[in-house]
Amino acid sequence: MNRINQLFEDNKDRKLLSLYFCAGCPTLDCTGDVVLTLQRRGIDMIEVGIPFSDPLADGPVIQSAATVALRNGITLRKIFAQLRAVKDQVRIPLILMGYLNVIMHYGIEEFCRSCVDSGVSGAIIPDLPFKDYMQSVKPIADRYGIRIIMMITPETSEERVRFIDDNTDGFIYMVSSASTTGAQKSFNEAKLDYFRRINAMQLKHPRMIGFGISNKQTLESAQQNAAGAIIGSKFVTLLNETGDADKAIDKLYEALGH
Repeated sequence: MNRINQLFEDNKDRKLLSLYFCAGCPTLDCTGDVVLTLQRRGIDMIEVGIPFSDPLADGPVIQSAATVALRNGITLRKIFAQLRAVKDQVRIPLILMGYLNVIMHYGIEEFCRSCVDSGVSGAIIPDLPFKDYMQSVKPIADRYGIRIIMMITPETSEERVRFIDDNTDGFIYMVSSASTTGAQKSFNEAKLDYFRRINAMQLKHPRMIGFGISNKQTLESAQQNAAGAIIGSKFVTLLNETGDADKAIDKLYEALGH
């Protein structure tokens, strides 16, 4: 079974925590070390960011990390090589998160093959149109057992949400707001209404809530309304400040009230 599916299957009574970091930041060769540290520190699932020069959905923190990573010389090929080096030690699901341009340039079949070779279970491609996913990406990804995770936002229609639920596997990424990534102090009533509305739809697939989670309040709101939470900008900031994944996770757990 795909590790993403296994994770949700095995943890129906526990709320999950997933972290995002940008490969190649703060240092070129940090990817494997960060992954192994987060696994050891109890993180359930990891999103490894593929840096891109024009990251549309990302706020200033992740944009800045991508700039540093690209300046350090990271490439998708190097990311796969770094993940392959630690593959035998990794037991949790790894998901690559990157923009369509980079992945198509690498080649979708080659990308899926490299995912399998380096222990990656899925991918999130924020700017992948659903039509292209159905026609060009899904058939290849399915053949390799790679889960393509689709995002929904407060603006996504009920019809589209159900279509995504019917045609994807793994989990649904619930973006907490229609804006870019970045830490928020709390979720307003409109966002909570959105969480409740999706909850009431009783979808087949579990959901993870991301964007804006940075403290105890936002974490608990997300976990109350989904299978778990995804934290990106807050962890990226702490990783950049400390330059050390262990210290960064210490500070993150402190901010989350763990």
